[in-house]
Amino acid sequence: SLCSLLCFCLGWYTVNSAYGDTIIMPCRLDVPQNLMFGKWKYEKPDGSPVFIAFRSSTKKSVQYDDVPEYKDRLSLSENYTLSISNARISDEKRFVCMLVTEDNVFEAPTIVKVFKQPSKPEIVSKALFLETEQLKKLGDCISEDSYPDGNITWYRNGKVLHPLEGAVVIIFKKEMDPVTQLYTMTSTLEYKTTKADIQMPFTCSVTYYGPSGQKTVHSEQAVFDIYYPTEQVTIQVLPPKTAIKEGDNITLKCLGNGNPPPEEFLFYLPGQPEGIRSSNTYTLTDVRRNATGDYKCSLIDKKSTIASAAITVHYLDLSLNPSGEVTRQIGDALPVSCTISASRNATVVWMKDNIRLRSSPSFSSLHYQDAGNYVCETALQEVEGLKKRESLTLIVEGKPQIKMTKKTDPSGLSKTIICHVEGFPKPAIQWTITGSGSVINQTEESPYINGRYYSKIIISPEENVTLTCTAENQLERTVNSLNVSANENREKVNDQAKLIVGIVVGLLLAALVAGVVYWLYMKKSKTASKHVNKDLGNMEENKKLEENNHKTEA
Repeated sequence: SLCSLLCFCLGWYTVNSAYGDTIIMPCRLDVPQNLMFGKWKYEKPDGSPVFIAFRSSTKKSVQYDDVPEYKDRLSLSENYTLSISNARISDEKRFVCMLVTEDNVFEAPTIVKVFKQPSKPEIVSKALFLETEQLKKLGDCISEDSYPDGNITWYRNGKVLHPLEGAVVIIFKKEMDPVTQLYTMTSTLEYKTTKADIQMPFTCSVTYYGPSGQKTVHSEQAVFDIYYPTEQVTIQVLPPKTAIKEGDNITLKCLGNGNPPPEEFLFYLPGQPEGIRSSNTYTLTDVRRNATGDYKCSLIDKKSTIASAAITVHYLDLSLNPSGEVTRQIGDALPVSCTISASRNATVVWMKDNIRLRSSPSFSSLHYQDAGNYVCETALQEVEGLKKRESLTLIVEGKPQIKMTKKTDPSGLSKTIICHVEGFPKPAIQWTITGSGSVINQTEESPYINGRYYSKIIISPEENVTLTCTAENQLERTVNSLNVSANENREKVNDQAKLIVGIVVGLLLAALVAGVVYWLYMKKSKTASKHVNKDLGNMEENKKLEENNHKTEA
């Protein structure tokens, strides 16, 4: 400090002490042999002395003068070192050590300097927000209880802020407590912010002198909300769909890039020059195709700041002609058309009875198999959920038509008569037999498919008969007959009987012949048996004669 430098230049001895510590001042004099006593005094601003401590070299006693500010704070050692406890700012004085002999007085002055570290600086009275293009108080940086006073510096993002006309204004002031003589420093910063200050930290520091030299203490960071006007607006369509279709609800949302963002906007609908004032959203419900167009929104106070969005409301119409339940006669022509009207190309699929057709149906001459349930279905692939379908239930009617066929069994004993019927609604079949004959099998019907089915009976006529097949539906009654001859059947039966009689007669003759042969055989067997027995008797007699002859010879 300037005082320390001056003291050094003048050769004065200086003791630096921290506020509240103990000040220790050596006497800095060699004690003479004939010393009588030593004293300490300090000098008032006007130069008059105030004695505060006395020590006798002979009696070894210590006395402290009645000085109120040093009561119970002094201590004088045997080597005449003076200690002052609880250092105060008022202790900054010129103290003098005096050693007195009978014939001389020796003095050694000491300058006492007391330092008090200030409190950590703090940014207070902070602005709730800063606004671009406006010079506004940012806050106060305060540091308290400093001695000597210090200097306050402001920083933006770690760099020193210097005063700049119209942009940076720094007002510094200091106050001293009359009792403690400690200083409070306050620095007020007025600042014109820009968008570059968003999330930018501001700090301040206090620089002060301490016993060991100059020091600096920094405050905590402060970040301010920066207000700036909206320069651009954007419009959004919610929910964010790839495509909008008729019946959807859509919400337009307008946003401004200012801080704070604007809360109200003007919304412009297609073909409407006047804006609709609303909050930052505007909802359209159950939109139709005529809602297609450009939608805009702008700031209320600055209509030139505007944004737009093009919205296409997709639609899909399907017209099937004819549709519903349609009844036509067999052989009729029936033109069918499925007309599509859509906001973009649509796919068309034809189905008949839930089976996909390769092409659209076309009927120049209706058949029974053409009847069924037809569906024309279309969809926009890019638009989810946009599908349409119409149906046609085609009924093909026809009067009954009959065709009769005859089939003879290979045995010739029976004949199968079939009545083929075609018509819709399904005709009922009734059989009538004229003449005698037995029905071997009751009528048997085939499944009714594509307007056709048949009924058949199996008969074995004993004489010529006529079979009549009657088919009837709601449109008409149709009759057809078939004559069935019995001649062919009788001849075959007679031929069979003759064949059976021939077989029977043949079997009887064969049995008679077999009987005669057996009788002759048995008779012959008996005659042969007698001859055999006779021959066997002669053989026995000859054998006995031979044996006797042998015995005689012997």
